[in-house]
Amino acid sequence: MTDETEIPETPEAEIDVDPRDVEIITLKDEVANSKDRLLRLAAEMDNLRKRTEREKAEATLYAATNFARDLLPVADNLGRALQALPQDEREQAGEMERNLIAGVEMTERELLHVFQRHGIRKLETVGQKFDPNFHQAIYEVPTNEKPPGTVMQEMQPGFAVGDRCLRPAMVGVAKAVN
Repeated sequence: MTDETEIPETPEAEIDVDPRDVEIITLKDEVANSKDRLLRLAAEMDNLRKRTEREKAEATLYAATNFARDLLPVADNLGRALQALPQDEREQAGEMERNLIAGVEMTERELLHVFQRHGIRKLETVGQKFDPNFHQAIYEVPTNEKPPGTVMQEMQPGFAVGDRCLRPAMVGVAKAVN
């Protein structure tokens, strides 16, 4: 016989686990997971609501874009009709002609007012810095009166709806004289 002493195996301290404690821990985990899912869902719904409101506002603002674009030539023609008659001839015109001119002026003002009510505005261009997003350069004007890149003349007015260009203004831009 060998002199091996056997070490008796001692069982690890048995932990007395109450099944109710296990259930409590499990339920707490489920509550935490449910709370997290609920918070994420609430945040997602809030983002969806905000995005929907923004898209609705944009759709309302830009809904009339195609219709307005089709009406721009009408505004141009009214403006050209008024520019065709010099001021001195307007003053010498008879009553019927003055009434006709006044009617064309009122029609142009009303059309621009309707545009404005729907968020469509006429661009102010002369004296502004050239912006390719809102201006289309037709020609250059050699001058030292204004810095290069300044809009000097407007051939056709431009219009914008909101912050988008509906139609760029056709302009003449300052160019430095060498």
